[in-house]
Amino acid sequence: MSFGAWAIGGTWGPVDDAESMAALHRALDLGVNFFDTADVYGDGHSERLIGRLRRERSEPFYVATKMGRRLSPHAAEGFTRESLTAFAERSLVNLGFEALDLVQLHCPPTQVYYMPEVFGVLDDLVRAGKVRHYGVSVEKVEEGLKAIEYPGVQSVQVIYNMLRQRPAERLLPEAQRRGVGILARLPLSSGLLTGKLTAQSTFAQDDHRHFNREGAGFDRGETFSGIDYAAGLEAVEALKPLVPAGMSLAQMAIAWISMNPAVTCSIPGCKRVAQVDENLAAADLPPLSDAAMKAVAEVYERHAKPLVHPRW
Repeated sequence: MSFGAWAIGGTWGPVDDAESMAALHRALDLGVNFFDTADVYGDGHSERLIGRLRRERSEPFYVATKMGRRLSPHAAEGFTRESLTAFAERSLVNLGFEALDLVQLHCPPTQVYYMPEVFGVLDDLVRAGKVRHYGVSVEKVEEGLKAIEYPGVQSVQVIYNMLRQRPAERLLPEAQRRGVGILARLPLSSGLLTGKLTAQSTFAQDDHRHFNREGAGFDRGETFSGIDYAAGLEAVEALKPLVPAGMSLAQMAIAWISMNPAVTCSIPGCKRVAQVDENLAAADLPPLSDAAMKAVAEVYERHAKPLVHPRW
């Protein structure tokens, strides 16, 4: 498991930097060595917090960031040599690094995956020493399958959880065959799979779970995995009886992802130390049984597949 740093940057309600730094330090204390962020999380704030973490700690760790969402409009023609180079250089400043460990195109328009010149620019950034490795963060399975045709693509970040299972059909096996890493984001489906949300739950105005349920800010699949909130709550109620003794639903959700050998790591988002502790405890739990995996598949077929499978 890695540390997802979207929440400490913004669009997840109020954040407190002292609390965020405590969570980052706790993750390192517990053995996390990979942190995922982006240049648009809090307009670079998340990157700057991680840069501060590296200055405050001596342990080596790796950072993945993303670029491309700063374009306005967010259109394929904006993915030029000039813009991509500027984005990489800005992230280097925010993080205080000499080179970016892993930079990912941040859910670009589908057309970008059919523009080899974009991936040529990324190759050049590697040759220039600004970037060590690059990958993509995708919205759709088809985008991931296209991306891994480019030999320089080292990783694909994709939404994969108990409510979004389509990547396991083709993308994950093909990535594994090609030796491409899979970073599973939204493992807890924007908090749905913690089992703590209800029909009465409210969210701050700047929380994407308030404003992006229909895709007003960005792809709606990024919020609750694209499933209608009420339907998502029904799916969660069907999952709760399946949780093995000694686990929380959130831990089961993370353990479920780790059952797929194609997944390099999951990226649970964390804002507080308690969240770090609960998420990382899932790494020490026993594998899920075949019966549990089958039961989760049945819940997906019944409650989520018709709503999300054809879209992403």
